[in-house]
Amino acid sequence: MAGQIIDRGNGKYLVRVYIGQDENGKRNYHSKTITGGIKKAEQYRNKILREKDTETFTEPSRELLSVYMDKWLDSAVKNRVREKTYLDYSDRVRLYIKPVLGSTMLHKIRPEQIQKLYNDMQDRGLSPRTVRYAHTILKNALDQAVKWGKIYRNPAELVDLPRQKKKEMKCLTPEQAAIFMDATIYSPYKALFSLLLTSGMRPSEALALKWPDIDFKNRRVTVRRSLSRVNGKGLVLEETKTDRSRRTIPLPSNVIADLQELKKEYDRAAAERNAKEKWNLPVDEYNDQGLVFANTTGGPLDEGNILRRHFKPLLKSAGLPDIRLYDLRHSCATLLLSAGENPKIVSERLGHSSINLTLDTYSHVLPDMQVSATDKLEKMLYDGK
Repeated sequence: MAGQIIDRGNGKYLVRVYIGQDENGKRNYHSKTITGGIKKAEQYRNKILREKDTETFTEPSRELLSVYMDKWLDSAVKNRVREKTYLDYSDRVRLYIKPVLGSTMLHKIRPEQIQKLYNDMQDRGLSPRTVRYAHTILKNALDQAVKWGKIYRNPAELVDLPRQKKKEMKCLTPEQAAIFMDATIYSPYKALFSLLLTSGMRPSEALALKWPDIDFKNRRVTVRRSLSRVNGKGLVLEETKTDRSRRTIPLPSNVIADLQELKKEYDRAAAERNAKEKWNLPVDEYNDQGLVFANTTGGPLDEGNILRRHFKPLLKSAGLPDIRLYDLRHSCATLLLSAGENPKIVSERLGHSSINLTLDTYSHVLPDMQVSATDKLEKMLYDGK
């Protein structure tokens, strides 16, 4: 059957096209009432038949976008990403996408509606980064809708995004890094600060380290997890996002020595607690999670507290630039690249997904590297002539 056109009277025609059987063997039909004459009905029937022949036909979903987004978050996102990422997605869907597009049927979402959403977000003073993040979520959701056969094409692919301004990166120079290391001598977080500057680890990765992650004999540390703040749960240890994030990093002997001193203090405190328990003496409440950097009750340290109470005051007293704790990671990468280290080695140390990300992030170092390469060529080719 090539498709039926049934006259309903008053210039209305029902177009009915067989589109196949479902998993239970039930015959399914696409039906739509067309107003405007028999020719218009024939054009619509022929359009559906062409789409059916070319396997591009999709039965329009009458599901509201808000309903679909909830289903997508629950079935396609929740078990695939970390809990913090899932909650971030949910918050942005609730704050930005649902209020504007949630009451629109999924198959009726148009590129111009999405573009207006993004433009309005910018007009409200939201940053390009926030707009682009919302776009990533919506585009991924609609990509899944295409795969599930709910829509034929993703309208989010046809919009323009705001240009994201690249923030100027703050890093310590070699001279400033040396001053910083000297200034950490009297800090209770000397081991943490020296580890961050020399390893290139993210603060969230360093604060999630456990003692088995450190190989004192071979002077290296393995990154296996990170620390995240999850709404309603506080600080939570989670596995690293990607395989590249899970990595082993060699450490300078001085940093290993700092960590060994920390381990001695950890072992001493553990022995003291065990002795008190043995003799039934009062013991302070302590949940030993085996963390390298732990608070007074054995739990993970709060990065914000370290930043405000220890890191910032240390920078100020040493006369150093006001940088973030995360900028020690940037400083490590910049120092290595400026010293002529292979970008691939630096990329692996940082746990970047690709060397291109490393080169793009630290492009400010490349001109100096080019000058150094030119000097080396000149020395090889022209010295002595």
